[in-house]
Amino acid sequence: MSGNKGETPRSPRDILLREYRPQSRLEVEEHRVERARFAAVDAHNHLGRWLSADGDWVVPDAEAMIGQLDGLNVDAVINLDGRWGGELEANLDRYDRAYPGRFATFCHVDWREAKRPGFTDRLVGSLEASASAGARGLKVWKDLGLRVRDDDESLLLPDDDRLAPLWETAGGLGMPILIHTADPVAFFHPTDSRNERLEELLENPDWSFYGPEFPTFGRLMEALETIVANHPGTTFIGAHVGCYAESLRWVGGMLDAYPNFHVDISARIAELGRQPRATRDLVLRHSDRVLFGTDVFPPDPEHIRVYFRFLETSDEYFPYSPEEVGHQGRWNIYGLGLPDDVLRNVYSDNARRLIPGISSAT
Repeated sequence: MSGNKGETPRSPRDILLREYRPQSRLEVEEHRVERARFAAVDAHNHLGRWLSADGDWVVPDAEAMIGQLDGLNVDAVINLDGRWGGELEANLDRYDRAYPGRFATFCHVDWREAKRPGFTDRLVGSLEASASAGARGLKVWKDLGLRVRDDDESLLLPDDDRLAPLWETAGGLGMPILIHTADPVAFFHPTDSRNERLEELLENPDWSFYGPEFPTFGRLMEALETIVANHPGTTFIGAHVGCYAESLRWVGGMLDAYPNFHVDISARIAELGRQPRATRDLVLRHSDRVLFGTDVFPPDPEHIRVYFRFLETSDEYFPYSPEEVGHQGRWNIYGLGLPDDVLRNVYSDNARRLIPGISSAT
């Protein structure tokens, strides 16, 4: 309510949802975790120019970033912004070659090639060239399946037979594929009063994939499972908890069925932390298949420390983001309190085993 003289006090009924800032009155234990308990590998981050708003480097000062990472006990970062050709070389020069062992850059392939017939060989050749240049893995983004079209203007999905040689080649080169196949389930539902991510979608309307022009969420998950199943010699890392953090039963089933499938937890602690018992069970059961990752770019210490608190403590009902209102939904999360042997796997050992080019833990 306004306290200014001359102003009519507002009725609580006039408060808009976007103005609502409820403050919990629970008295719960709070633990601030300054540094990861074990030297960590952030297996999902963006340090290049691909996703920057102005086309410049996401991190303007690499040396200063390393100082921040050292303070957090983050020993290495997987940079997913290598792209191909000259852009890959620029990323390798700025990170991998300048700081050996601290960074591993993944490449992309240029999906614009799909607009011309016979694109398979060109994509495979691009991947081989990127591997020779020093790329450590292949990043596949959600545009494959949602936006990329072939020369017939048909959507190109990950399980298209024409892409099978690409996935097979990655396996032969020893390059893991970090694949982001679909966004949160709510993004595939109507943007209406029942959508739990309504505020986020109103802020970002192009994040909605509801409508006949897009595949269903289920179809995209089917495509992901198909390529994982069909290419057992290729290592797949499902970004964002396999892109289906809302269904840990599905994720657990994938991990049970396919030894070549792994997941990172990047940008999904808001989902995982509101189902802490199921999440803890999943991580304990598959402690060698879950990777720490943040997707926090540029790396921000306060956001990253929430990940440490989530993994290491048993704190209850705390914000999943230092922002006043978390942008992924109006809820809080609970910590997992993982044991040290599991933490060591998640923070570091799994990524070091799967991804070449990272130094041993310091």
